[in-house]
Amino acid sequence: MKMNYSVVGTNDMAAAKTFYDGLFAPLGVSGFSPTDRMTYWLVEEFAFATAIPFDGQPATHGNGTMVGFCVGASDDVKRFHALAIDLGGTCEGAPGQRGPRFSAYVRDLDGNKLCFSD
Repeated sequence: MKMNYSVVGTNDMAAAKTFYDGLFAPLGVSGFSPTDRMTYWLVEEFAFATAIPFDGQPATHGNGTMVGFCVGASDDVKRFHALAIDLGGTCEGAPGQRGPRFSAYVRDLDGNKLCFSD
């Protein structure tokens, strides 16, 4: 079995699209929006989306919920962490060795937690 996709909620699709377009730009991945409430970033290795919730309630981040991205070596982890911060994200854990992985943590503009690891 492998992961199919991940979706995080947003309350501002334009801001979320700008953030994730910038974050995924180094990979040559740009988003597309088949509807007003959802934007996808798709490559062979992963599918990721931001969505305005179907139920019409505000999007909230899950306490304990996190989406992890394997971005390469430790220098790549540092680069993605810095890029996410530059795009308006907030630091949730500076790049460093954690157990067997070199990783870093950020929250996106809606408070969704992301991990970048080697």
